[in-house]
Amino acid sequence: MGTLSIRRELHNYLELADDKKVKAMYVMMEQDIREKAVDYTEEFKAELDRRYANYKSGKAKLVSSSESKKRISRILKSKGH
Repeated sequence: MGTLSIRRELHNYLELADDKKVKAMYVMMEQDIREKAVDYTEEFKAELDRRYANYKSGKAKLVSSSESKKRISRILKSKGH
């Protein structure tokens, strides 16, 4: 089984597992979880909120993933990559 499948199964399991099992799993992985946690600054959170509000209001123009890939490819080609 691939890592992606394992992640999905674990995620699904955590949604249904009883509290005792969830707490036991957390205790086993707590240090690793804390080390990998991302702590965003208030400024960064505010910027994300601003962008989301623009998206919801229709003020922001979104780019499809295929268009993003084309743009990135053009930029990389212009830089000689």
